[in-house]
Amino acid sequence: MIFLLQESTCTSRSAYRLAAARKIKKTSTYTLSENFMESASNTSVILDASAPARRAGMTESEWREAIKFDSTDTGWVIMSIGMAIGAGIVFLPVQVGLMGLWVFLLSSIIGYPAMYLFQRLFINTLAESPECKDYPSVISGYLGKNWGILLGALYFVMLVIWMFVYSTAITNDSASYLHTFGVTEGLLSDSPFYGLVLICILVAISSRGEKLLFKISTGMVLTKLLVVAALGVSMVGMWHLYNIGALPPMALLIKNAIITLPFTLTSILFIQTLSPMVISYRSREKSIEVARHKALRAMNIAFGILFVTVFFYAVSFTLAMGHDEAVKAYEQNISALAIAAQFISGDGAGWVKVVSVILNIFAVMTAFFGVYLGFREATQGIVMNILRRKMPAEKIKENLVQRGIMIFAILLAWSAIVLNAPVLSFTSICSPIFGMVGCLIPAWLVYKVPALHKYKGASLYLIIITGLLLCVSPFLAFS
Repeated sequence: MIFLLQESTCTSRSAYRLAAARKIKKTSTYTLSENFMESASNTSVILDASAPARRAGMTESEWREAIKFDSTDTGWVIMSIGMAIGAGIVFLPVQVGLMGLWVFLLSSIIGYPAMYLFQRLFINTLAESPECKDYPSVISGYLGKNWGILLGALYFVMLVIWMFVYSTAITNDSASYLHTFGVTEGLLSDSPFYGLVLICILVAISSRGEKLLFKISTGMVLTKLLVVAALGVSMVGMWHLYNIGALPPMALLIKNAIITLPFTLTSILFIQTLSPMVISYRSREKSIEVARHKALRAMNIAFGILFVTVFFYAVSFTLAMGHDEAVKAYEQNISALAIAAQFISGDGAGWVKVVSVILNIFAVMTAFFGVYLGFREATQGIVMNILRRKMPAEKIKENLVQRGIMIFAILLAWSAIVLNAPVLSFTSICSPIFGMVGCLIPAWLVYKVPALHKYKGASLYLIIITGLLLCVSPFLAFS
């Protein structure tokens, strides 16, 4: 009897376990089915999204939320425009007037599309990099540490030249304007400590962070844009069709267009801010695709605004000023604004004098901010590359490195101010460096790195040709 009861109990337990197992299996089957359906649904949503969203592994709504235009995007557009409208903007009409409008138009047809394409390629090669902390580290990631320090040094030289140019210009020009308007009895630039204090203030502002820099630059850059546009419009009433000039012989036209190419490009070039911009976006965004999209969008907006404004400004000045006034400006070594004040009569001359001061000071200051950001990033890349060869990366104190770079930047800029070096004679070196850093190196990376092969195409050949033209341009100018 006891045996039968035990057997019955065992049987009921087995039946219970079997039923429970079937229930678990059924529930598990339902769960797997639900997970599969959910996964399939998510996959379907992603597949229905746009190509950029699919590359980022996002749904369309997630992608649109991620790429919303914010204050950081506005800040980088402002910084890019501020970098482009530098001190050279006031001398562009002089070069155009010397060479002629036809030469400038041919140079623009070659230069502006090529500049857009090589800045776009520059952003793409930076954004694709596995490690994106600074320009030398990007090159190191693609080609190794030795190439990283070599090409990083080339990028560094370009930025050092512009540090020299803008630190000297802002010291001498600000002192000159303070003296001209009776604020000071003598020239403050005669004292070496004036330049030191000024550079310390500018470097301190530049090092405080993006948000402060964006706030300070916004007002100055918008003012510069309005001034450049207003100057172009104010010249319309003085246009003369004979200033268009005759079409020169084809050989001379091509030669002069190549010589003018660096001036055309640098009138709206902001490659110095692209590397810090991409690095900033990469540090903020989890997705490389989102960072790339935001960087390209900021570049597109800045390029469009600059092209329309600066091209109209240069053409308007040329049609109003003409070749003779351009020659006079060249011989007197003065800007287009200064020569315009001479041939504009009445109250217009005083207005041009005031806006020229505003444009010059604001142009140099905002350009200095942009150059310093690039200089700091390039210097940090070279220093970190060298230090990693000597010690483990975790032992390197980046805060000390950054402070050392600030001191180095101040001493470098101050030395140029104290020596009052003829920095404008160095700027011709920048044309080949722009050609190599902006055009030839990114093109070489596309051919060298398999991950970048997708950027091959007809546009790459135009970038290579432009890079070569920039390299030979200074030699043609002195031939």
